[in-house]
Amino acid sequence: MRDWTGLRREVQRRIDGLVAAGREIGVQVAAYLDGRPIVSAVSGLADEATGAPVTPDTPFPSYSIGKGLTSTAVHVLAERGVLGYDLRIADVWPEYARHGKQDTTLRHALTHAAGVPQMPPYATTADLLDWDEMCRAIAGSRPLWEPGTRHGLHEWTYGWLIGEVVRRATHKPIAWVLAEEVARPLRADRELFFGVPPEQVNRVARLKDRNWSAMLQSMSEHLENFDTVAPPGVRPDATLANRRDVLRADIPAIATVSARAVARMYAALMDEVDGVRLISAERLKMITTTRTGGPDWAVGGDLPKTLGYVAQPGCQRIGWSGDGGGLSGCYPDLNLAVAVTKNYLSAGDGDPLEDIAATIHAAVAEG
Repeated sequence: MRDWTGLRREVQRRIDGLVAAGREIGVQVAAYLDGRPIVSAVSGLADEATGAPVTPDTPFPSYSIGKGLTSTAVHVLAERGVLGYDLRIADVWPEYARHGKQDTTLRHALTHAAGVPQMPPYATTADLLDWDEMCRAIAGSRPLWEPGTRHGLHEWTYGWLIGEVVRRATHKPIAWVLAEEVARPLRADRELFFGVPPEQVNRVARLKDRNWSAMLQSMSEHLENFDTVAPPGVRPDATLANRRDVLRADIPAIATVSARAVARMYAALMDEVDGVRLISAERLKMITTTRTGGPDWAVGGDLPKTLGYVAQPGCQRIGWSGDGGGLSGCYPDLNLAVAVTKNYLSAGDGDPLEDIAATIHAAVAEG
C-alpha cells in the first residue's frame, strides 16, 4: 500500500499557508482512495468571533454541494427499487402536471432539464423556509422550455423538485432519507445535514464574504437569466447561509457538511467504505455519464450534467462545487473522492483550493 505521508504534508502546508496569508479563515480538505482515507487536513478557525478552531467534523454551510447529497439520496432509493429515473413526477405529485408538465420525469429533474429553474421574482428568506409554499410555486409554474429539450441550473428549485418527489414516493422528508440511508450507515450523522438539528447548530462554521457578493452582483448584471434562478432577495451569500433559521431548515439545494463526510459519501458511491457501499458499479457508471450538451441556460457557459451531478469542465471530477468556495466529487476512473470546505466566500484569486484538489488527483494518477 502506498505511503501518502508526503501528500498529506503538502496539503497541510498549503492550507496552513492560505490561512496564514489571510486568503482563507478556515479550511477542510479530505480525500478517499479505494474507500480509504488518504488525506484529512484542517486549518484555521471555524468562527472568528469565538475563536473556535476547525476540526475534521466541523460542519460548514455549503451552497450547491447539497445538490450532490440530494442526488445521492435519490440513487440510494433507486438502488432499492423505491424510485425509477423515468418516473413521471406527476404520477406521485399530481399537482405538478399543470401547464403541460405532466410528462416531466425524475430524469429530467436530475439533469436540470425540467424547465422550472425560476424562483418567484420577489422571493425572500421566508419563502425558502416554507417547504409547502415553494412546492406549490414550482407545481404551479409554466416550464421555461419543453422538458428535456435543454438544461439550465435549477439553483434553488432543484432541492424542492427532487425533495418533494422523494417525500411523495416514500412518505418521508428527504432530510430523513439522507440521515437514515446515507449519513448514518457511513457514520457521518453529525456531519451531513439538510436542516441542522437545534443541538448541533453551535458546531457549525460561520461564513464570511470576501468578494463573493460582488461576484453575485456581477453575474446579475451580465447573465441574462441569473436573477430568474437567484433573485436579489435569495442570493446565495454568507449572510443568508449564517442565519440560524436557514441552517435549521430543510432546503436540499444546499447542505451543511464536513469535507470528510462528503468525500466519504462520494467514496461510498464507488467502493465500500468500512463495509458500506451505497450503489452498484452498474449504477455508478449510469449516474456519472454526461447527459447534456451545449450551454447552460442559467449560467450561459459550459456546465455539463450527469444524472444528478456536474461533470466539472476541465478537471474530470463528477460532483458539485459550492457557490463562493468549496468543492466535492469523485474521479471514477481512479476510485478517488475529494472534498474541500471553507468559510471565506470568494471568487477568482486563482482558486488555490481547486489547485489542491488537482494536486491530490495528480498524486493518485501518477501511482
